[in-house]
Amino acid sequence: MPNDRQLKQDINQAANQLLDAIAPASFIINPNYLQVNELYIRTMFVYAYPRYLNTNWMSPVVNFDVVMDISMQISPLDSQMFIGQLRKQQGKLESSRQIEQEKGFVRNPELDVAITDIDRLREELQTGQQRIFKTGIYFTLYSKTIEDLNNLTDQIESSLGGLVINTKQTIFQMEQGFNSTLPYGKDEVGVVKNLDTNSLSTTFPFVSSTLSANDGLLYGINRHNNSLILFDRFKLENANMVVFAKSGAGKSYAVKLEALRSLMLGTDVIVVDPENEYKALASAVGGSYFEMSLNSEKRINPFDLPKAMEGESGDVILRSAISDLTGLVSLMVGGLTPEEAAILDKGLYESYALRDITSDVRTHTNPPPLLEDLRNVMQNMSGAQSLVQRLGKYVDGSFAGLFNKPTNFELDRGFVAFSIRNLEEQLRPVGMYMILNYIWTKIRHEIRKRIAIIDEVWILMQYKDSARYVYSLAKRARKYFLGLTTISQDVEDVLTSQEGRAVLNNSSLQLLLKQSPTAVEKLTEVFHLTEGEKFLLLESNVGEGLFFAGTNHVAIQIVASYAEDQIITTDPQELLAQKQKEAQGQGESTVIRPEAPTVQLQSSPTTPLVQPITNGSLSQPPASPNQPSTPNQPILDNQPTPIKQVKQPPSAAPTVPTGSISTQPQAPAGQTQPPPPPTIISQERNPAQPQVPTGNVATSAGAKIVQ
Repeated sequence: MPNDRQLKQDINQAANQLLDAIAPASFIINPNYLQVNELYIRTMFVYAYPRYLNTNWMSPVVNFDVVMDISMQISPLDSQMFIGQLRKQQGKLESSRQIEQEKGFVRNPELDVAITDIDRLREELQTGQQRIFKTGIYFTLYSKTIEDLNNLTDQIESSLGGLVINTKQTIFQMEQGFNSTLPYGKDEVGVVKNLDTNSLSTTFPFVSSTLSANDGLLYGINRHNNSLILFDRFKLENANMVVFAKSGAGKSYAVKLEALRSLMLGTDVIVVDPENEYKALASAVGGSYFEMSLNSEKRINPFDLPKAMEGESGDVILRSAISDLTGLVSLMVGGLTPEEAAILDKGLYESYALRDITSDVRTHTNPPPLLEDLRNVMQNMSGAQSLVQRLGKYVDGSFAGLFNKPTNFELDRGFVAFSIRNLEEQLRPVGMYMILNYIWTKIRHEIRKRIAIIDEVWILMQYKDSARYVYSLAKRARKYFLGLTTISQDVEDVLTSQEGRAVLNNSSLQLLLKQSPTAVEKLTEVFHLTEGEKFLLLESNVGEGLFFAGTNHVAIQIVASYAEDQIITTDPQELLAQKQKEAQGQGESTVIRPEAPTVQLQSSPTTPLVQPITNGSLSQPPASPNQPSTPNQPILDNQPTPIKQVKQPPSAAPTVPTGSISTQPQAPAGQTQPPPPPTIISQERNPAQPQVPTGNVATSAGAKIVQ
């Protein structure tokens, strides 16, 4: 017994010490707020609801960017008891309606609605479709100043008041209200309302700020609740997407990650690449990479006509092609006057007529004209002298060849990228326009799921004709199962133009990553961002931002696996490290050339040619200062021993795989075994056989490696 008494005393003393450790230094109770240390606290409760509650009505409060606790006290009631109460209440209402009818009063719609609601609820309770729950909802707000606390209270009251949900403060019950929102499961305020199952389900906030589906791509992680953002862009009204971010914020990284994952689901990806950022991705996935430049062998004829679809007339195809060519020529010559546009339109029709191409679809298989044909036709037209002179440099001048030859390649399936990095600055808009026109002519006749990516779209948005063409692509892409992705770091160039706004309005997906202070104001105006979202875009790290999908948007963090990161990274430091690693691996490997069947080695009585593996790495003999070693040759010891040449005839070659070395097992522990003489195998190697870099060779137990 004395031991038990002492144990209880020790427990009580430890409990008091724990309470002293976690208790605040001060706790001041005021009629309309609490003060815990330097923190001001206020609790509010819901006392009235509207007739109808919308799903997720609490979302504006849950997603409010403040420190707040929300407590929901829910207790089920006995359905049979409640059915009896409803029966009595319905009887009272029926009696009131009958009395009003006997007195000749006008029909009271409020009584009729109440009686109908009670009758329906009684039936649902009796059949078990509904249950009744006693529900109390409390909000506890925290702030560092009393002024901020008052402002926050007004915002919560106005947000809920707009939904006809009335709230009040727990005046003179602030301590009880604070205790009701602590994780005790106690309701010390006791302001409750009876809600049925359907009404109660609308109060649960778990559907807010989520973009998860059963299928689609993984775009990233939801920063609100760490859920996955899984989405299929092709299930929206259109599959277009715009990406805005400052330089180095990870916009190309995010788009390449989506492209890589789309390829795994069988979606074709076509890219217009201004800076060779997609070359490594094309190589990794076995795609096609075309470099468009004056010295390139790849050529695109802008006069190519698309194949006619079922029910499409040749006249529509020809007029559409001439409209696109008018925009291209306008870019080439620096703009067209109305007179020049009319002359050009006539010249284009006559150029096609020279090749017997008319509105008849059967003539569209004839070889299309070239830019030179257009120039020759217009030379014989009055008023076209200025236009002919400006076109001259593209026909037989400094830019000849790029736009004046037939198309000599086809658009493959899978991943296809067009690089314009080596194009002159003034040719980039023209090159991008011509590539997009070529892509459009090819995808129209064969509909399948595709994504077209235009990186640095601001290059096209600087000119009216090219901006209008991008807008037309955004409008027409949905009909051909195409999702257009436009990327830009110059928000002003895109959003200040009418066509740029139209492209944005025709894009159901928007990805906003880290922004500069000057650009975020424009985005706030266009996307109606809150102050919290605006601050998030300014303070986000690389690969973080906002993801908009239709009417929903969440804060996103772009994540990739290690293998994906190695393929799609654009960080110059990481790319340099990869190149150095590759160069180091190539320098350490010994290249066995097929045309050199003789291996020359210089032996030394003190340095063995065969070096054992020490601590998992190769131990090499040091090179002599007088004879440095080269990366692609074995290290030779500079000894006065004569060089011995060993050459085996092919008939005597042992049956050992190329590159393998036959060795004898090591002696058991405690015994000494002299090293066997090295077997030097001279055998021709298949040039197509891959080489294994030094340091990544797996050997069996006791084996030794010849460097």
